[in-house]
Amino acid sequence: MNSMGDLLIKHDLVNRINSLLEAKEKVIVAIEGNSGAGKSTLAGELAKVFDLNLFHMDDFFLTPDLRTPERLSEVGGNVDYVRFGKEVIENLKRGHAFSYRRYDCSKKELGDCILVSPRKLNVIEGSYSMHPYFTDIYDFRIFMHADEVKQRERILKRNGPILFERFINEWIPMENRYFKEFRIMEKSDLVIET
Repeated sequence: MNSMGDLLIKHDLVNRINSLLEAKEKVIVAIEGNSGAGKSTLAGELAKVFDLNLFHMDDFFLTPDLRTPERLSEVGGNVDYVRFGKEVIENLKRGHAFSYRRYDCSKKELGDCILVSPRKLNVIEGSYSMHPYFTDIYDFRIFMHADEVKQRERILKRNGPILFERFINEWIPMENRYFKEFRIMEKSDLVIET
C-alpha cells in the first residue's frame, strides 16, 4: 500500500467504524503498534473522515519523578497508564466534557490543559494504548506493524540519528517486550502490515 488512504480502503476501515457508530452510543478505537508503523498517520486520516476525539499515548509518557528503575523495568511501564486511565478513560466512560494535561517531552513536565468535548467516536493511538490496565474499553483494536527494516528507515528519517539510537537501544526493546508479554497483536481485531 502506498498511503494511509489506501489502507483505509483496503481494510474497509470507514465502513467498519461506521457500523460500530450505528450500533453503539459511543465508540472507542485503539490504534496500537510498533514505532514507525504509521499509527499517528492512520489516526490523522481517520480524523479527516470522522468527527472524533484523538488521544496520543505519547502525551502520557512518564514524568521524571515516575521514571524509576523499578517502573521502567515493568512491562508496559514506560507510559503513565494510571494517569491516562484517570484523566481520559474514566471521563470517556462518563461521557462528559473534561480536560487532561499533555506531557511535554522537551520540557520534561506536564503542559497546558487540553479541553475535550464529548464525541461519539474516540480514537486512542500509540504504543501502550492497549495496556491491560484499560484495554477492556475498546470497541475496535487495530495493530499496525512495520518490519524491522522499514521501522528503522522510518524512525531514522522521522527522528534523526540521535533519537534513532534511543529508539533502537531503549524504546523499541520496551515496546517489543510489552507486545510479546501482553500478546497485544493477538488481542487485536485487525492487524495492518505497513
